[in-house]
Amino acid sequence: MAGNLKPVASLLLVLNFCMYAIVAAIGGWAIDFAIDHGFIIASGLVLPAQFSPVFFPMGNAATGFFVIFALIASVVGAAAALAGFNHIRAWNSDSLPAAASSAVIAWTLTLLAMGLACKEIDLGGRNTRLRTMEAFMIILSATQLLYILAIHGAAAIRPRA
Repeated sequence: MAGNLKPVASLLLVLNFCMYAIVAAIGGWAIDFAIDHGFIIASGLVLPAQFSPVFFPMGNAATGFFVIFALIASVVGAAAALAGFNHIRAWNSDSLPAAASSAVIAWTLTLLAMGLACKEIDLGGRNTRLRTMEAFMIILSATQLLYILAIHGAAAIRPRA
């Protein structure tokens, strides 16, 4: 039965890696756009009363926090996928702790970004790229959990030598 979970874990790992890469690309675009179109303050002017250091000219008040945490989660998730690829290749108990711990850290950061995505959805006023990031973070919160369960389930079923 442990061998039956290896293809499932492999599929989830590839799916998660691709989705984290897409979220990182869109998050990079959002940060670049915010830098190019954010506040420009001349030397004699003061900051506006509503100034936020996490200001993004698109979206709403939650956009800045969401983009930053989604970008962090996607980078950590992609790195966790590399540890996961090593575990899938070896598929033994020696490679499981690194894959599992990095996957759990990526999942918790993904949950944080998903919570901010839900807040951003609640506030409204987003463009299609931000909606794509939100959808991917919500989907990733589920698929990353399924991946963690698949690699832990295989370890629990496998007999000890």
